[in-house]
Amino acid sequence: MEMPCSDFTNPGNFPRSPRETLGGYVIAARTLDKCRASIAGKLGEYKFDCPLDNFFFGFTEITADSFREFVSTGADDDSVAEWIETNARPRERREIIQWNNDMRAKRICDLPVELQEFLEGYIPQFLPSSRPVYVWFDVYDIEEERT
Repeated sequence: MEMPCSDFTNPGNFPRSPRETLGGYVIAARTLDKCRASIAGKLGEYKFDCPLDNFFFGFTEITADSFREFVSTGADDDSVAEWIETNARPRERREIIQWNNDMRAKRICDLPVELQEFLEGYIPQFLPSSRPVYVWFDVYDIEEERT
């Protein structure tokens, strides 16, 4: 499998949408893209191990350090997906589906107040006022011109 772009220092290059799954989890593909860029020194304004990534790390009980350590081996997406499946806290498939859907539907008001406070200024500054934000993932997809 070809690896997505891992250079976010160039305008127009973005990590994958948080809606995309890897190893069965939303957010994971985006986290992987940012991890690779971080390792390559090409993260630009993005952050690895940010609050979004930490929702994924918290649910799977994988640490950012162990994830980064494995990704630094040069593993492709399929290998990282297998590693996630092996190293994530064992859960029933329906529990993962429910978490994925909860994350996909998470509204700004459902986030910790610190994130709400940050987004209160971020959204009007970086997103067009004509584009409503219905759920948290919209912030990424609108800003990165996916929707």
